[in-house]
Amino acid sequence: MTVHMKDPFDRTIHYLRISVTDKCNLRCQYCMPAEGVKLLEHKDLLTLEEIVEFTRIAVEMGVNKVRFTGGEPLVRKGFISLVQEVSKIEGINDLSMSTNGVALDKFAKPLKEAGIQRINVSLDTLDPDRYREITRGGDVSNVLRGLAVAKETGFSPIKINTVVSHGKKEPDVMMVKAYAEKNGFEIRYISRMDLTKGEFWAVSGGDGGVCSKCNRLRLTSNGMVKPCLFSDIGYSVRELGPREAIWRAIQNKPEKGAESHTNTFYAVGG
Repeated sequence: MTVHMKDPFDRTIHYLRISVTDKCNLRCQYCMPAEGVKLLEHKDLLTLEEIVEFTRIAVEMGVNKVRFTGGEPLVRKGFISLVQEVSKIEGINDLSMSTNGVALDKFAKPLKEAGIQRINVSLDTLDPDRYREITRGGDVSNVLRGLAVAKETGFSPIKINTVVSHGKKEPDVMMVKAYAEKNGFEIRYISRMDLTKGEFWAVSGGDGGVCSKCNRLRLTSNGMVKPCLFSDIGYSVRELGPREAIWRAIQNKPEKGAESHTNTFYAVGG
């Protein structure tokens, strides 16, 4: 029997985004401060077993779409095993992940074998110097190599997430667009957002940023269920249990995003 979770505004909630870590191997300018961030202590992170159990209960309640995010998911120890276990949960018909692509050349095949069906890769420029500047030290050749391996491995679709500051005609964006079209990748344009000011826009080429159609919940790496990225509302899985935390998040999901002073992109995912 199909279960439908409805929020107070009659939106069906069936999409779960799971942040498996707040760690990342890049320091992108729009994601975290130059000095870095204070990371969670290991004891505060949900264990892999806790994430699997939470996901199982979420699926029982009506979730059928799951995406892994971070930080960077591929830096979480045991991530492939986590994917394997979650992929076994009956009722998930869309299992995906977001990644910066830095380690994708090593992980593309194991991810596919573990059950990931599709991937989104962050790429804001092809210019090595600009990429190094934006990511504070990253090497774009690693990402391009990872994308090539992912394509060879058979991932489809592969989506490119590109952050834009002033519009689609920016030189960096045009460069990424041409590359994506040449390789058969889909491109999503994501305008820069500000959580504390409540500045966000619809994702061009995707379905994010449209409050009236929002169908998602977020699980943070330290076990908070968040009904909205642009809201400080959150419910602790460890304090309430998965089912009650999910239920409260859905019943208190705001009609539209406002602002958040506790959420961060590196910890909650985009």
